[in-house]
Amino acid sequence: MNSKLLDILVCPSCKGQLLFLKDKDELVCCFDKLAYPIRDDIPVMLESQARELRFEELEAIKA
Repeated sequence: MNSKLLDILVCPSCKGQLLFLKDKDELVCCFDKLAYPIRDDIPVMLESQARELRFEELEAIKA
């Protein structure tokens, strides 16, 4: 994932900062509890394509 792209991408819902999870190829918004997929090095920034994070996943990310 290109670091310059990560610097400008924000959550489409709340406009908040996203965390890059390299092991899962996802961009995560902790505020909205959504994980946006990255397919073929392209972030899919559509809420309809995002998955909701479970409480356990969110806690592991924050730790």
